[in-house]
Amino acid sequence: MDLIPQEVIENKILLIRGRKVMLDRDLARLYGVETRTLNQAVKRNITRFPEDFMFQLTNEEMENWKSQIVMSNKDKMGLRKRPYAFTENGVAYL
Repeated sequence: MDLIPQEVIENKILLIRGRKVMLDRDLARLYGVETRTLNQAVKRNITRFPEDFMFQLTNEEMENWKSQIVMSNKDKMGLRKRPYAFTENGVAYL
């Protein structure tokens, strides 16, 4: 298994609602699974992910995030649903 460089992970950490979080799509890539697969696993165990572990971005937060990040059309095409944000506890629990 290859180690992921620290800089790559640090670049995926965002500050949303005053919390350091990572989005579901970035975590899925790090774990080598599809975002859909990661979210399905979380939904099957939703009681183990309280609000201090994860939350779903609001429409406004999503638009804010998209406007701040340079994304290709391909990346934007995959954004049909508001992403989930995972706090440090949520990431550790995954």
